[in-house]
Amino acid sequence: MPSKLLYLTFVFFLALTGCSEKQQNQSEKPNIIYILADDLGYGDLSCYGQEKFRTPNIDQLAAEGIRFTNHYSGSTVCAPSRSTLLTGLHTGHTPIRGNREVKPEGQQPMPASTRTIAHELSDAGYKTACIGKWGLGYPGSVSDPLNMGFDYFFGYNCQRHAHHYFVDYLWENDHKVEYPEKVYSHDVQTEKAFDFIRSNRDSTFFLYLAYTIPHAEMRIPDKYLEPFIGQYPEPNPWPGGHYGKQEHPRAALAAMITHLDGDVGRLMQLLKDLGIDENTLVVFTSDNGPHLEGGNDPEFFNSNGPLRGHKRDLYEGGIRVPFVARWPKVIEAGRESDHISAFWDMYPTFCEMAGRKVPEGLDGISLLPEFKNEPQPKHDYLYWEFHERGARQAVRMGKWKGVRYNLVTGNRDVELYNLETDIGEEHNIANEHPKIAEKIRQLMNKAHEPSSVFEFPTDNE
Repeated sequence: MPSKLLYLTFVFFLALTGCSEKQQNQSEKPNIIYILADDLGYGDLSCYGQEKFRTPNIDQLAAEGIRFTNHYSGSTVCAPSRSTLLTGLHTGHTPIRGNREVKPEGQQPMPASTRTIAHELSDAGYKTACIGKWGLGYPGSVSDPLNMGFDYFFGYNCQRHAHHYFVDYLWENDHKVEYPEKVYSHDVQTEKAFDFIRSNRDSTFFLYLAYTIPHAEMRIPDKYLEPFIGQYPEPNPWPGGHYGKQEHPRAALAAMITHLDGDVGRLMQLLKDLGIDENTLVVFTSDNGPHLEGGNDPEFFNSNGPLRGHKRDLYEGGIRVPFVARWPKVIEAGRESDHISAFWDMYPTFCEMAGRKVPEGLDGISLLPEFKNEPQPKHDYLYWEFHERGARQAVRMGKWKGVRYNLVTGNRDVELYNLETDIGEEHNIANEHPKIAEKIRQLMNKAHEPSSVFEFPTDNE
């Protein structure tokens, strides 16, 4: 009898230990918060050189983590950039390669078979939420957020609807939430994000916080705008039209980014108050370069820093973006990285963080080694294509950058730049390095796979 009791005790101990180890492994998985600004340029944060206003909370995020200087968005406009982020595929492969509307509300959906990083994290036991702007399928489509791996959605389904900050409705899951008076959407979304964090403090969660600041329209509540009125000359008030009248567009940009920065600070304080900030990865970045709409003046603010071009360009100013990451349990504070990376790297990064096998066929390479300050595998090259404005392509290959514009006219000539010596892409040296220009041209053709939805003129088509 004593031996039987001893055996049962041993079995019970093993079961208890196994359960405890399982709980411990689950708790070791980090929370992930990915904050995506909308049309915020490489130079729009003070930790990246902005001098006309300050972003102390995002600067603190960088000081307590790592700041990347060679990180790229998925595209130079909203929808394809987000598609590369969620699918781990660059714009030569990802299903959404341009902004394409579906009336009355929404954009071209991704195929129902699309596998997103939210699916992966959900399967790994994460609670998942998308709060902010979606832009990848109209309400009720096969690729609205609830069909793409997210447990919860709140915000704008449609990019055009997201052009306006003061709205009388937003979407919560598949329900349209109507307001008797217009609300300032950014603040409502922020509170929903905080509610999600609080509700899942004892779980492991993934929050994709896709803010619309500082996209046009250049409007913000007066209480946030007033401190900035008079700080900047305003020679070009915006007369109205689609984005609405704005007498102080420069003040509005500074106020918008300052307000966004303040909410990042509030979010970080919430994580600390809940005791979960040490094992939470917080990323802050932008979906493309600074815009030229609604009275915005990126030249005045030097919003693209030393880079050439803006939103809709495939020069550096259209696609190189700020990227800071804080994860105290793993990332050593105060680091800077010149590793060349892009949105499609997030999929394998988050998979590895969650203990998931990285699917085959992705274009991304996990950044987890770089976070850990370990040897980091590198891309052979990065690739972009853009379907508007005559069709454009770009390749980043080490220090070399190749660009082709106006493919619809038959142009196949590659502009070539050495970004180590010419970060502003001022000197086309293709004639001096014809073999490199030709290699990049071949990579452009290789990287593009035809799409029945987004037709694109390459050498092969």
